[in-house]
Formats: sequence, C-alpha cells, structure tokens
Amino acid sequence: MAAKQDPEALAAARPLLTDLYQVTMALGYWRAGRAHDPAEFELFFRQCPFGGSFALAAGLRDCVRFLRAFRLRDADVQFLASVLPPDTDPAFFQHLRALDSSGVTVRALPEGSLAFPGVPLLQVSGPLLLVQLLETPLLCLVSYASLVATNAARLRLIAGPEKRLLDLGLRRAQGPDGGLTASTYSYLGGFDGSSNVLAGQLRGVPVVGTLAHSFVTSFSGTEVPPDPMLAPAAGQGPRVDLTTCVEAWLERVCAHLGLGVQDPHPGERAAFVAYALAFPRAFQGLLDTYSVRRSGLPNFLAVALALGELGYQAVGVRLDSGDLLQQAQEIRGLFRTTAAQFQMPWLESVPIAVSNNIDEEELARLAQEGSEVNVIGIGTSMVTCPRQPSLGCVYKLVSVGGQPRMKLTEDPDKQTLPGSKAAFRLLGSDGSLLLDVLQLAEEPPPQAGQELRIWPRGARESCLVRPAQVEPLLHLWVQQGQLCKPLPSLAESRAFAQLSLSRLSPAHRRLEQPALYQVALSEKLQALVHRLRAGASL
Repeated sequence: MAAKQDPEALAAARPLLTDLYQVTMALGYWRAGRAHDPAEFELFFRQCPFGGSFALAAGLRDCVRFLRAFRLRDADVQFLASVLPPDTDPAFFQHLRALDSSGVTVRALPEGSLAFPGVPLLQVSGPLLLVQLLETPLLCLVSYASLVATNAARLRLIAGPEKRLLDLGLRRAQGPDGGLTASTYSYLGGFDGSSNVLAGQLRGVPVVGTLAHSFVTSFSGTEVPPDPMLAPAAGQGPRVDLTTCVEAWLERVCAHLGLGVQDPHPGERAAFVAYALAFPRAFQGLLDTYSVRRSGLPNFLAVALALGELGYQAVGVRLDSGDLLQQAQEIRGLFRTTAAQFQMPWLESVPIAVSNNIDEEELARLAQEGSEVNVIGIGTSMVTCPRQPSLGCVYKLVSVGGQPRMKLTEDPDKQTLPGSKAAFRLLGSDGSLLLDVLQLAEEPPPQAGQELRIWPRGARESCLVRPAQVEPLLHLWVQQGQLCKPLPSLAESRAFAQLSLSRLSPAHRRLEQPALYQVALSEKLQALVHRLRAGASL
C-alpha cells in the first residue's frame, strides 16, 4: 500500500517500533516455510478500565496510517541483521525488504464505539509473518488511545454536558508521542480542546491557551507599553490610552471593593494591560499570582471595565490554586455586584476557568449544582490515567490456514476464543443495549425479532434472547491493503462517541460499582471452545 505524502505518517510509528521477539518469530516462520500462511489475529482487552463497565475504541486512524506507511528501509534491515545471528540467510532480509501491507485486511470497531471485554477492537488478517510483525505497533497505537478516550469519557460524564473541559496535560505526558495521543483522544472522548498546538496542527483538535504566572511576574509595573493606544471595538472613534483608562477605573473598582489603590500589584496590572493590548477581544485574567481578592480581581476588573468602555468584553478569568469552588462562587458574586454598580451587564457572565491537579473527585465537586465554574482544565489526571495506567490490550492468533487456534494456558482468564469471528450488538425495542454476541464468521447473523440461544461468558448454562434490533460491530476498513471507505474525521468520531455513551443505561454508565455489560457466545462458538478444550486435555 503506497503511503501518500503525510508528515504525520512519518512521525507516528515506524516498523521497528516493535519487540525483538516479533522479528525472531518472523525468522522462524520464514525458515519453516510458513511466511505466507493465511492467519488472523484479534486485538482486544480482558477487563474494562478504571473499574467501569465500558471502554471507548480509539486509535484506528493511527493504525491505518501506520499500515499505509509500512515499509522497512535499508537502514532498518541492516539493523535487524546486526541483532540476528550472523549466519542468518540473506534471503530472509530480502524478504523483509519486500514487505508492505498490501496483503493485510483489517476489520474494526469504528472509533468512538463502546467496547467491552473480549470483543475485538481490531481483526487483522494476512500473511502470518507480516501480521505477526504488526502486533506490537498496533497494540501500542490502540491501547493508550482507547485508555485515554475512556478516561476522557468518564471525566465528561462526571462534569456533565455544560462544563467546558480542556486538556492541559502535554507537559505531564509520557513523552511527545504520549502527549500528542492524549490530546487527540481526550478530544475524541469528550473534551472540548487542548493546549497542545501540535494536536491542533496535525489532528484538528481545537487549541486553547492564554497566559501563565511567568507572564505576570515578568512585569514590575514600571514598564511603559510602546503603544498604549487602543481603538474602539466598533472601529470608529478616537484611540484611547488604555493604561491611563485602567488607572482611572482602578480607583473606582478599589472603592467598590473596599480596597486601597495601593493594594493591587502594579506588575500584575501592567501584565494584564499588555495582554489586553495584544488581545483586546480575548482578554482573560489569571487571578492568583499574588492575591485573588486584593490584587488579581481588582486588576482584572480595572482592565476589563476599561476595555468594556471601548466595546470589548473580557472572555474569562482563571484560578490555579486554593479552594477553586469557593473562590469561583465569591468571584461570581463580585462580578454581579460590579456589573450592577457600573452598568456592565456582560460582566455577570464572564466565564470562570479553573485548573490545578483536578482528579475525578475534585471534578465532581466542581461540577455540583450551584457551582460557578464554567471551564475546567485537567492535566496530570487526564494524560497519565492514574487510576489505571494501561488498558492491557492483547493481540492473539485465532486462525491459521482457515483452522481455528486457541490459547488454553493454566490461567482461565487468559484463554482465547478460537476462529474467525463476527460480533453483533443486540438491542431492545426501545433501543437499549442488551448484550454483545460473538459468533463464528461462517454463521448467519442474528435476526431482529428471532429467538437466539447464547452462552453468556462465565455462565454455566445457555439462555434465550429475542433482540428487537441487531447491529454489526466490526466494519471492514482495509482489504488487501486498500482503504475500503473514508475514515471518519476526529470531530465525527467525537460526536459518535457521545452518541454511543448516551445509549448506555444509567446502571452501566455509573462510574462506581456499575452493572457489568454482558458479552455472550453463539452456540456454535461455544461448542468449538468446548471441543478444543476437550481435545487439549486428552
């Protein structure tokens, strides 16, 4: 599959982003004459993350991008030759040089789909040697993306639909690739934007950002702006010296707040003026550099009201320390009284943004009824997923040469389901999700309105179900190396994720001690599992 000129393809993943044992197995397959045996692998997880009952599928676009660019360069092959036995047949390296993904077929859940344990996120089929080599990179691309998207979805469920959620985690991320992945898939999971500029350039994530404490502390108050003049927002009328106007407003604001004009820090005010001159239509104040009540708030109000006289409206304030909920309530109250005092009604609804190590518990507090917080920036808890740092996806062989393969092991939880499979979601008459069914690909699909006997995973007996609707889960995206249909945009996948979450029942959407969503096997697949287990025990 020829890769188009896509700078992100070169930056995302390369063929040698893999474990060495993939290469040693590839040599073993080649020596055994099995490099071209048709094989199928499935990528899935065994338990839902964070103690919840669902995950969101993500990373498919990155996988397709990786496959389209897959080709070992001469330097790659030369390195592999240096780590493999020196007597390795040179013909093996010629085989590696010729590899591309033209024989690979991928079926997968659409990005943003609800995903449950044991249901494949990806099915990858093609020549045995090649699809084995793909294991580690595909796991790397899907596992973290899906974990981050699920984490973001949980945070969105806690925050509710009205609060704006922003990813501020780039500086806390596990390296540049982790930062880009987190910013991308936190947006897919329900965040509204990110501070990560590269995610905006490469992925189309809305980018946000204003100023840090360093900007404020860099000013002492003695600085003189080279051009303090600002024209009215309407574009008509004389330009006004904003610095002079702010000083006049400061006296009025301090009198209203019961402060002396010497209380607010002059350097902070100079920083706010400088920022307002650069961004008169997007002025936002960072209030807690010195003292919120005695400095940040009066300095912000003085600048905001000066801008208001010229027809501009400040877009917000941010708090980054202290009791964020309490401070936001106090600030909102002062915004209201100040708006009434100076006949600036827009000031009442200036958004209040908060940040500072916000986790699920603090987010629930900030999102409670009566909270005056409008925008919440989350960094460490978003990008590092501290409650569970790995989704634990696996990539298992299920078929070779059309024959099912099954891993039994000493640990029942690690046993795999054999054979090439199809997956379906069964729904009730009201559109509610009943369960997911896995069956062999050769079986006819379940039919709406028809009774179906299934084996819930972990159950000792079968049961009957009659779905009102049936949805196929695994879509064909890549066939023999060719993209079958356009991939949805990131924004489209984000909207689909929110739609998917809305279909979960409250019991399954609950974040603590949720009801477990049921995944079941068809009778034929259950019989195959039983037969292979019995055969292995002989």
